[in-house]
Amino acid sequence: MTVGLATFLFPLMPVHAEPAYIPLVRDYVEKQVRPIVETRLVLNAIAEQNAKFGNVSEMDMRVLDETYRSELDQHHLHMVKLLLDKSVSHYLKARQDASQGVILEFFVTDSHGLNVGQSTITADYWQGDEEKYLRTFANSSREIFIDRAERNESTQNLETQASFVVMDEENRPIGVAIVTIAIDAL
Repeated sequence: MTVGLATFLFPLMPVHAEPAYIPLVRDYVEKQVRPIVETRLVLNAIAEQNAKFGNVSEMDMRVLDETYRSELDQHHLHMVKLLLDKSVSHYLKARQDASQGVILEFFVTDSHGLNVGQSTITADYWQGDEEKYLRTFANSSREIFIDRAERNESTQNLETQASFVVMDEENRPIGVAIVTIAIDAL
């Protein structure tokens, strides 16, 4: 039996290495994005929506999400306009615009994964059934979840999405912040 040179020289090397963009994105999110989210405006907006939707059922969340997506399909953007008109959305949009092309999308959710504020039109309203929520808030994780990078066909940007749990002043989880980052702009 012949053993390859690489197997002989490095028999215990891990097969999976962390992609090079992960530390860059993690550092950017920690130093640039987290301070944007940890402001009174954002925390209050999330807390207010948590109080409003405190005992909302999963069925109701799915109906809200279906309504939102239906409005997108029909170009009747009532829910979207209400979200984009919120002061927290204006704030996130201003932070996105100031990022020099690094932040492509910026939104925050409540404890159920329903959008509270967003810098742009998102594909859906409820994030509670997606990895960005499930790997952070639903999993009680304090880590930054960084999704696999993909090349956007229309813009040709190499993009990834990062998300993390938003904590209130008493260090209790209240929602999730999600940011789409143009890796090439980092």
